[in-house]
Amino acid sequence: MLWNVTKTLMTGMGTTFQIFIMTLVFSLPLGLILAFGIISKWKPLRYLIQVLVWIIRGTPLMLQLIIIFYGPGLWLGHNIWGGNEAGRITATIVAFTINYACYFSVIFRGGIEGVPLGQREAGQVLGMTKSQIFFKVTLLQMVKRVVPPLSNEVITLVKDTSLARIIAAQELTFAGYSFMKSDGLTWPLFYSGLFYLIFVGILTLLFNYIEKRLDYFR
Repeated sequence: MLWNVTKTLMTGMGTTFQIFIMTLVFSLPLGLILAFGIISKWKPLRYLIQVLVWIIRGTPLMLQLIIIFYGPGLWLGHNIWGGNEAGRITATIVAFTINYACYFSVIFRGGIEGVPLGQREAGQVLGMTKSQIFFKVTLLQMVKRVVPPLSNEVITLVKDTSLARIIAAQELTFAGYSFMKSDGLTWPLFYSGLFYLIFVGILTLLFNYIEKRLDYFR
């Protein structure tokens, strides 16, 4: 029985890891783009993105996931995601990407604005282009500033992947819950918690290592 539970949970963990990785792949660059929009000098763009970020950060991720998965089917008359597992995972990744990109954008904006203006001005005096100033001056120092808050969001993402079970995506929590539903067993749920703890523990060690590597910015 333990082996069957472990095998099922490992399959669910694979889906959880897929959602986690793909969300980061898309939300991190999108968050940086949104951060540039937030600090843009063009007011219409700045206000539009600020409203978007306010809406996404002010509403539950679960609600956003439900709307993104079920909404198109109700509005267009057919489910654009399809009824299979791949479609459910895709919808989850889209919802998570939008949500976390908005949170990341606020972190990135704070990191960019936290770099002293004098350093950017010094780059201009040295004849550096705007792109050179950003990549060689602003970006490197921004990374140091955003790692701690970014690590908190990334760890939260691990746990938020459990929300995918709302649309019946067969991630880790769904796998653990299936045994309680079919066999009346609760210990697989506690067992699935161990998987989350290991995952979060690895990420914690990774971010601690990254922070130590960035100590040269002191």
